Amino acid sequence: MSNSNSSNKVSVPEAKEAMNRFKQEVASELGVPLKEGYNGDLTSRQAGSIGGEMVKKMIMKQEEQMSNK
Repeated sequence: MSNSNSSNKVSVPEAKEAMNRFKQEVASELGVPLKEGYNGDLTSRQAGSIGGEMVKKMIMKQEEQMSNK
């Protein structure tokens, strides 16, 4: 998953491992065979579904937090 040429940067370095675990969890839920390192064998649909589901879950979590204030 880690790629030194990646333009995807974690704003809070301490959150990097948590984001990687989150990505693995979402991939597993979706049945996408994500592995450590190179994942160029995934289709665009598979890769996009992971990111899309991550964003969906993050938005839902933020909405929950905002409604509890």
